[in-house]
Formats: sequence, structure tokens, C-alpha cells
Amino acid sequence: MSEPASRLLAAPVPACVPAYFHPGQGGDAWRRLLAHPPRMVVLNLGDGPGEAKDPAFPPLVARLLAAGTEVLGYVDTDFGLRPVAEVRADLRRYRAWYGVRGVFLDQTAAGEDRLGHYREIVDGVRGTIVLNPGVYPDPRYADLADVLVTFDGPLSAYKAMREPAWARSLARGRFCHLVHDVPSRQLEPTMRRAVRFAGLAYATDRSGPQPWGDLPAYHGRPLVAG
Repeated sequence: MSEPASRLLAAPVPACVPAYFHPGQGGDAWRRLLAHPPRMVVLNLGDGPGEAKDPAFPPLVARLLAAGTEVLGYVDTDFGLRPVAEVRADLRRYRAWYGVRGVFLDQTAAGEDRLGHYREIVDGVRGTIVLNPGVYPDPRYADLADVLVTFDGPLSAYKAMREPAWARSLARGRFCHLVHDVPSRQLEPTMRRAVRFAGLAYATDRSGPQPWGDLPAYHGRPLVAG
């Protein structure tokens, strides 16, 4: 029997934080992130590892790893259109420059026709593999990844999300949901919904074309079970 809704948030919700911000851009996002290190962080230096090693990031990654956070490198796959060689070159740069322990493949295709392309990308890749189609894809994508991001979008769309039957047979830890445009008053209801479907979840009050470009105002706020 599933847990009653009033007990679902008795423990912290493991978070996967898309850290698409630079320590030199102003603000205190990295200080706040390190003060409350999450379960997983996605490192993004501009839709990938950048053209050269950025000296600001290795000490930050080291502190996250020391805190037990899993750090993944962001790579854009352009919905299966980006060549395999380019994607794998980005993976090598992340490992060589920043010592990340896995990869977050963004803009992943969801259809059957691109499965072979992604099999080639992940073949032999060490560490945690996260695929982000942002929707529930062809179920065979689950064979290629440790975690599937099956929602990535605004709260308005999240309320209408439906889980397909095939996903119910897999452990919740195989899924992650990323929700933006979540005001403070909606944070706990959103997380209660998330833990029904995903073992990793993250919500932000940010909006616009890049809602992951800063931390939400409520980052680090404890979620109390009602």
C-alpha cells in the first residue's frame, strides 16, 4: 500500500539541481548551493563544458563531491541530431577538466527512431547516465539510462501530467521531474505530487527562457510533512 499523502514528505526530497549559473555572474547562487548541497547537481558552463577549462569550477565541484553530491556534466544532444562524436567529446572534456562522475544528456529524443543513436552515445560511458527527454519516452530509453527526466516544464503543465503504464513497473528512483514557475505557496503540493512519480525532483520559482539560471528564493527551505 502506498504511503498516505500526509507522510510523503517526512524525509527530504532528493533533489537534482540544474546549476546553469556561473560563480562570476553576480548573486550568491553558488554560495547558497554549497550551503545546502543536494543529492545531484548538473554542471552547465554554456550548453556544455565550454571551449577551455574554467578555473572557477574545479574547487566548487570538489566541495560538492566532498559533501556527497553527485555531479553530472550537461551535454546538449539536440533531440538526437547532434553527432555522436561531438557529444562524446564533450563528455571527455567534463571528465578531464572538472572530474564529474556522470552525464546529463539534455534535449534527448523520445521516439523509437533515435534509440540507436543514443545507444551509441552511452556505450561504454562510465558513471551515472541521465537522459532528459522532458516527457515519458519510448520505454526502451529506460534501458540506456540510470535516470530518465520524464517531466521538464512549468507547473501549469505538471498538473496535467499523466504517468504511462510502463513506468509504474520501474522503481521511482529511475525517474526525475524538474518543475519551474512554482511559487512558494505551491512548493510543498508540487513536491507531494513529484514523490508519487519520481525519486529525484526539483522545483524553482524562476521562469522565463532559462529558469535554471539561478536558484529559487526558497532553496534550502525544509519541507515539512503535513
